[in-house]
Amino acid sequence: MPGRMPAKSAPAPDPTPLQLVCAALLAAGRPLRLGELAGLTGLNEDAALRVIHDLQRRLPELGLAAELVAGGWRLYVPPELGPRLAPVLAPPALPPLSHAALEVLAVVAYRQPVTRAEIEAMRGGSASTLVTLQERELVKAVGRSDVVGHPILYGTTQKFLLEFGLASLEELPPLEGNDFSELLRG
Repeated sequence: MPGRMPAKSAPAPDPTPLQLVCAALLAAGRPLRLGELAGLTGLNEDAALRVIHDLQRRLPELGLAAELVAGGWRLYVPPELGPRLAPVLAPPALPPLSHAALEVLAVVAYRQPVTRAEIEAMRGGSASTLVTLQERELVKAVGRSDVVGHPILYGTTQKFLLEFGLASLEELPPLEGNDFSELLRG
């Protein structure tokens, strides 16, 4: 009978570090830091990293991959398999961000923490797409400015790093002399 649990038998042998790391990355639903994986396996961080590299070598055979993103390791499905999996994936993808939303997101990413007024001054227009970016959990309020009125300061989120495949903000492409013109209205 499919889905039926087998009768209890002798206890299973202890899982290997490779099995623990793979299972943890699959089950966690978030990137796991190297220290977490080391603690889980009982290995030091160097040995845990060797286990991750071994896993990375083995995963393509299973249609998976592992990457370092947002400060931790995660499993993912390589993009080339996406079209074949579309019938079983849910929910449907959100519509792409508008040009205006991408402009606001770029300003926040490069200048954070930043106020709405600063974003509007840099763009030369409204920052109304902040609401959309917050709904998609790409931008969040990170505090308040010390200037008159104490406006909200905005910054990017862990989900921003995940969505753009960045391990940290240091991986953002450099801007020539802080010139946003290549990002804005382009």
